[in-house]
Amino acid sequence: MSTPPRKLVNDCFAASHKLMPHEEAMALLRRRISPIAATREVALADALGRVLAEDVIAPRDIPAFDNAAMDGYALRHGDLKPDGETALPISMEIFAGDRPRDLPAGTVARIFTGAAMPKGADTCVMQEDVHRQGDEAHFPAGIPKGIHVRPAGEDQAAGCPVARAGQRLRAPELAAIASAGVGRVRVFAPLKVALMSSGNEIIRPGEPFRPGAIYDANHFILRGAMAGLGVEIADYGILQDNRAVVEAAYEQAAAECDVIVTSAGASQGEADYMAETVARMGTLHAWRLAIKPGKPIGFGQIGDTVFLSLPGNPVAAFVTFLIYGWPVLSALGGHVWREPVRHPLPAGFAIARRKTGRREFLRGWTEPDGQGGVRVCRFARDGSGLISSAVAATGLIELTEELESVSEGDKVNFIPFGEFGIGPK
Repeated sequence: MSTPPRKLVNDCFAASHKLMPHEEAMALLRRRISPIAATREVALADALGRVLAEDVIAPRDIPAFDNAAMDGYALRHGDLKPDGETALPISMEIFAGDRPRDLPAGTVARIFTGAAMPKGADTCVMQEDVHRQGDEAHFPAGIPKGIHVRPAGEDQAAGCPVARAGQRLRAPELAAIASAGVGRVRVFAPLKVALMSSGNEIIRPGEPFRPGAIYDANHFILRGAMAGLGVEIADYGILQDNRAVVEAAYEQAAAECDVIVTSAGASQGEADYMAETVARMGTLHAWRLAIKPGKPIGFGQIGDTVFLSLPGNPVAAFVTFLIYGWPVLSALGGHVWREPVRHPLPAGFAIARRKTGRREFLRGWTEPDGQGGVRVCRFARDGSGLISSAVAATGLIELTEELESVSEGDKVNFIPFGEFGIGPK
């Protein structure tokens, strides 16, 4: 059974500054974004990659009983001589899945990995350390108490969460839930995202080239950037520069999708209808960010559908989606708010002078520094239309607002594309 999605307040994207610093923009989004995706219960086998909607609680200790971590012999540590070898008779044999009787005093049990420890035994000596003669086991001196025993609740205690709401379920989380005996879980449904391009000059790959045309790279770079989010993408194609066409597409997408993502068509040109139409049909907040590339982006809503407008240059669209759109869509889909981890690394490049007061994201990669470490290198040019810079990169180099210059060896933050679910080259 599905539950309806939560809705955002109409003005959640309102911003006060004409030129907003990066940290302020992120804080505003983090504070105001909440899940809008519906939830549903699914079989555990179908839950990989989905976002958990409620905690899964261990109904009992995991493991539920003390068990042997090794093939060996279970015994009471008090039956061992403090000095010298101890010989004890073998009174039982215990396999995994058996329900053993109590261990008689002064005896040992032959036991196998995963088998329940018999009541009275507190130590398991692995078979390699034991000399067996017929029905008698000989133990060396100095065996520590409690060795090779996995106590009940060692992994999880009863009543504790084995997986928490807001986590994307990977193989380890599925294993943890399975170990609790839970066969069905409540997850968020995938967000349905309408992806649109715009412009009379834009054509799709595979179409014959014509003078003045530009192939639609934005659709594919954004589609790829969303791959790790687990969203369902609805391709609304290329919208012509026509107000009626744009309005009809928006009306359909708002009825069918949770989020609309567009690129280009958001400037103040006479034929740029993408953002202007949103403002007429719903609400639109044009953000001017103190960043490079991609200063202008738009956040808004048409009814209950969230609208995200990205720049037209492909690299600017890619970078702004990763930095702002990716965490927003992730949070709208139920994931706990998460920003990418920055890795401080020495710069393998220099910038003599740079404009301060804005956050800059260069395209770069890591390589050995010749001294056993790694350094981060940048693409030589930083134009926001140079797709080749994104092809060469394995991540983004983040230069903060106060940096006036960069010398080789200075620490700079590197954000691997893997932080956004985009695999390595």
